[in-house]
Amino acid sequence: MHAKDILIDGYGRIREEVHAVVDGLTAEQLNARPAAGANSVSWLLWHLTRVQDDHVAGAFGLEQVWLARDWEKRFGLGLGRRETGYGHSAAKVAKVRVDSGDLLTGYYDAVHEQTLGALRQLAAKDLERVVDERWDPPVTLGVRLVSVLSDDLQHVGQAAYVRGLLQSADS
Repeated sequence: MHAKDILIDGYGRIREEVHAVVDGLTAEQLNARPAAGANSVSWLLWHLTRVQDDHVAGAFGLEQVWLARDWEKRFGLGLGRRETGYGHSAAKVAKVRVDSGDLLTGYYDAVHEQTLGALRQLAAKDLERVVDERWDPPVTLGVRLVSVLSDDLQHVGQAAYVRGLLQSADS
């Protein structure tokens, strides 16, 4: 198995979990915050998708799906065009609301397809290419891809936990 195949499998697992978290939730549940200042399922899934979109597009020299395919307009959040959710205040978290899970999964699926397209073109030597020199040591493509994978899996796990809290409160 090649490294790119492992990455493709890993990113596929994120997609599966995003869909599982959203499945059957109402807009009210997606947007609910289990405690003051806590993140909603909507914010967590939007944020993990924005990070993947931003970081993968940047690493491969692609346009962000968010901007190139009008997802920013479809969401209509009133946030900065390039915001990913990093460092969001509770007030900004509250702005991320959706009318249905289809918006979240639609955006994630579009980002996932762009990610897979980039990953399928990888050669092993590409993973050593430096994509961010602002860090010490500089960040390689391989490190960036694993970092996004890890971050996204953590956030989708958080979203699944919030889903469980909401569903247990409803029963």
